[in-house]
Amino acid sequence: MRTELDHLVVVAPTLAMGAQFVNQALGVEPQAGGAHLLMGTHNLVLRLGPRAYLEVIAADPAAPHPGRPRWFALDHLSGDGRPRLATWVARTLSIDAAARAAPYLGRVETMTRGSMRWRITIPADGGLAHGGLIPSLIEWPSESHPTASMRDCGCSLSAFEAFHPAPDMLRTELAALGLNGVPAVSALRTARAPYLVAHIDTPSGPRSIGV
Repeated sequence: MRTELDHLVVVAPTLAMGAQFVNQALGVEPQAGGAHLLMGTHNLVLRLGPRAYLEVIAADPAAPHPGRPRWFALDHLSGDGRPRLATWVARTLSIDAAARAAPYLGRVETMTRGSMRWRITIPADGGLAHGGLIPSLIEWPSESHPTASMRDCGCSLSAFEAFHPAPDMLRTELAALGLNGVPAVSALRTARAPYLVAHIDTPSGPRSIGV
């Protein structure tokens, strides 16, 4: 099974708050993305390489409620309401086969943003698997990828880490999806909830987001 990191997901109460969060962490401004009509959300994006990017996503105040839980647990942001690196998405060439290996990731659904179209796993409750450390799965049509239309701000993902109280279990779940060694998994030795950290090379030097 060929599966690899596709993009990081920062959730935020508003896109403006998410953009400020990314700018403070990385010193760069994400660019406009678009609206996801089926989910009542919209996003900003930041290119991190030829086929990797960071997404800032929030509920779209101009869109009607989708009549279902929004994805990435956007209906249940943490009590402090601050943006955070909540989860990530892994790209696969055969999403149906990959999803069968992890039925807890939800149904495979077809989504759109403008002229873009893709398939992605979405849990019925809109939640995050293992606190966001297990990714949603995505399949882009053919060899197309949204980074082709994103501006290059000089950012690249240099390392990606996950911290979990049961690291061996997490590694086993990731390996079942064809994700050996991505992210690098370490034991969480404090009372803090599991979390992700992305290390990104920027025009201002090495920065991190998620800490």
